[in-house]
Amino acid sequence: MVKICNDGFTDCATKEHKDIHHIMITQNILSGRYKHLIIWFLKEDSKRFTEIQQLLHGISQGSLTKQLRELEKDGVIHRTVYPEVPPKVVYHLTDKGQKLVNIIEMMEKFGSDYTQS
Repeated sequence: MVKICNDGFTDCATKEHKDIHHIMITQNILSGRYKHLIIWFLKEDSKRFTEIQQLLHGISQGSLTKQLRELEKDGVIHRTVYPEVPPKVVYHLTDKGQKLVNIIEMMEKFGSDYTQS
């Protein structure tokens, strides 16, 4: 799992308040500028690297690779490499990744409501 700064939470606080610990786990998984959008783009269908890169206009190849590797390491997405020339690489959400879609949809709803008020 990707680590982020846990400043502000003592060991005692996280032991006494498991909900904080669980929130920190979710925050660690979703930390990254594009991870939310990657999950959103993969929610209904698998995508190739170049498709994701085109959807995230302006993202560098290195940044996208880093975000995808972190999501894969956390078990959120799965990377399938097909033995073709050139190699075909496809990304799709795992069962854990599908569970995050609800969170992303709630974020979309909040953003929509927020901009209308």
